[in-house]
Amino acid sequence: MTNTSKSYKELGVPYFREIFDLLDETFKSRGIPYYLLGATAISLELLKDGIKPSRGTKDIDFAIMVSSYADYKGLIEELKEKGFVNVTDPWTFYHKRFNIAIDILPFGEIEENNTVNFNERNIDFHVLGMSTILSSAGAKSVQIEEKLVNIPSLPGMILLKLVAWSDRPEKRENDLSDILLIIKKYYWLMSEFITDQHFDLFELLDDSVLSQHIVASRVLGREAAEYLRLSDQLRERVFLVLEQNINDQYQSAIAKDWAGKLDESVEYTLSLLQAFLDGINEKL
Repeated sequence: MTNTSKSYKELGVPYFREIFDLLDETFKSRGIPYYLLGATAISLELLKDGIKPSRGTKDIDFAIMVSSYADYKGLIEELKEKGFVNVTDPWTFYHKRFNIAIDILPFGEIEENNTVNFNERNIDFHVLGMSTILSSAGAKSVQIEEKLVNIPSLPGMILLKLVAWSDRPEKRENDLSDILLIIKKYYWLMSEFITDQHFDLFELLDDSVLSQHIVASRVLGREAAEYLRLSDQLRERVFLVLEQNINDQYQSAIAKDWAGKLDESVEYTLSLLQAFLDGINEKL
């Protein structure tokens, strides 16, 4: 367990405590294991090194392990009694009092071929990688004041976000922002680990922050490979997304998005993607 002992205030999410208390109570009363995903989970990981959240969010993502659609529906009915209403997608809920939207993403035995079918609206949700990455070995517990919450590792988070973005790129721009944030902060967050375990990459470093990002991306790829060994389907999807974007060159959706956010060239952001892929290949 990693003990961050951080406060709700440091997360910078208005009413996060109130929402989290409601969900934590409901999940635990039903014996449902849950995981915090997305920008809030990344903020928790970065806060342990004193890195403040770069953007606030009113969208919070949770993944829950359930055995059937009936169990999921029972949970949702209880949450509706506590003030949540279903909006847009069948897994998205809004609490008017706290002005916060949450995604509750089911995985586990409810899955069939890495997909959850929301019967009443005939909508499929792809959960590829969740069971693999959110296993006991793929997640960690962090502390927010008196509560513990499970979050994925940062390499695992990148894989989940690549899959989610590739499924719905028109709605998932924040996934690319979150991946880039991890790459930008990882070198200093994990500097001791990189020095001890990945010292062979020091030859790539110069005096620039940009070279640190390259090294961080390569290390993240190496660490992500541990999950890709466990799932052929996850590995195939991640390779497809990375190789397609690298081969697209100047038309790469990911590289163009990152170039705009970093105010750097597409050539440079393509090198970040290539470094991540190289790291994966080195360990597979």
